[in-house]
Amino acid sequence: MDRYLLGIDLGGTNLRIAVVTLEGKLIEEVNVKTESDKGPHHVIDNMIKICEGLLQKRNIEAIGIGAPGPLDSKQGIILSPPNLPGWDEVPLALMLEKALEKKVVLDNDANAAALAEATIGAGKGKESVFYMTISTGIGGGYVYRNQLIQGANFCAGEVGNMMVNRDGPTHYVLNIGSLESLASGTAVHRLGKEKLGITGHAGEVFTLAMNGQQEAEAIVDTMLTYLAKGISNIVHTIDPHMIVLGGGVMQSKEYIMPILLEKVNAYLYSQLRNRVQIECASLGTKAGVIGAALLTQQA
Repeated sequence: MDRYLLGIDLGGTNLRIAVVTLEGKLIEEVNVKTESDKGPHHVIDNMIKICEGLLQKRNIEAIGIGAPGPLDSKQGIILSPPNLPGWDEVPLALMLEKALEKKVVLDNDANAAALAEATIGAGKGKESVFYMTISTGIGGGYVYRNQLIQGANFCAGEVGNMMVNRDGPTHYVLNIGSLESLASGTAVHRLGKEKLGITGHAGEVFTLAMNGQQEAEAIVDTMLTYLAKGISNIVHTIDPHMIVLGGGVMQSKEYIMPILLEKVNAYLYSQLRNRVQIECASLGTKAGVIGAALLTQQA
């Protein structure tokens, strides 16, 4: 009988649950709204029902969950993430283990995506891969020889809190002048609203920049300068073979990448310039749910 894994990508807006092979091939996926405003019990009950339906059809060996932090991966507990209000010390892994009678592993959603991109995505075949997601916020994960590096307190890869400008904006959770506050989609949106009166999302700023609007170009250039500083700090710290960039901001990759690569090289030691590969993620929105399943295969 064929053997499968179940991956759960728990987001503030969408809940994705997928059947995945042991090699990371996605077989079947269910995608519904999380309805996080209805509280954790509603979301978990819905999650269990979907899992039960998939378990009836497939020989599932284990279940992996990628969820927003902060969380305790070792204990399988979610600890008050900003985009899941009311999820205060929820023992999600244990709850699912009791309900579904399967081994359940919980980790940060950025770590899950990092594992997928490093092992079967853009970083496949590379010994050392750092994954960074640039979207509403900025997260990251480090994979070495196909093993996720979690850190002593499960915070390895949390580069969003890296300080890149001590005089930068304040943040309700992160350091003043953090990478996330200056180089995320939220940062671009904030500046677009202040300087251009944009009421939509950050993508509008990138579109204007691509069309030659000078103020929008300046906003994106500033954002990419800070992002390049963050990337160069990562390169100098762990010297990975590849950095993989994912998240919603990278939808504008054709415009972003040439500028970003030039800026990163300017901040690197001369012997590192053009040596570290910087690539865009290849798995798209599937990285999180596939990586969640693959978490169960980590030693």
